[in-house]
Amino acid sequence: MKVGYIRVSTKEQNTIRQEKIMSDLGVDRVYIEKVSGATKEREQLKLMIDFVREGDTVIVESISRFARNTKDLLELTEILDKKGVQFISKKETIDTSTPTGKFMLTVFGAVAQLERDYIKERQAEGIAIAKEQGKYKGRKKIKQPSNFEEVYNKWKVRELTATKAMELLELKRNTFYKLVQEYEEKNK
Repeated sequence: MKVGYIRVSTKEQNTIRQEKIMSDLGVDRVYIEKVSGATKEREQLKLMIDFVREGDTVIVESISRFARNTKDLLELTEILDKKGVQFISKKETIDTSTPTGKFMLTVFGAVAQLERDYIKERQAEGIAIAKEQGKYKGRKKIKQPSNFEEVYNKWKVRELTATKAMELLELKRNTFYKLVQEYEEKNK
């Protein structure tokens, strides 16, 4: 069975391009995730790894969609290898069913890691220069949703769980608790 794994970094990004690749390759089942690659908690990736069986093939658009870094890539492909599952990366034309494919996987993984490290380095340099010039303002402050007080009050008297409150406010966990802290400090 051909099993595809698709990942984009944010909920705003779309997966259409990767889905088309999977369709063109005749993939039988696809796992789609909208989460940063830096995150260890990738539920769909875990489900996909649990699902695949000996003789299956995992297909990804590129190794950067599959793994966070070279170490992660090698660990994930080793898990697949132990299960008797082949790994194919379309962009890098890597196929782990061959010795050359296994070698290329390691090389491309290292190159991708180097590229990500360079990007982070350039980003940090750019931010430092912008700060020196007084142009860097940092992340924009997240505004309190208009229904925050109403939802907060229901959450405080336990009419809502924190998870439900976050869902209603369309906030991530850290943002929710940060806004709660700000609200409570302001209203002491």
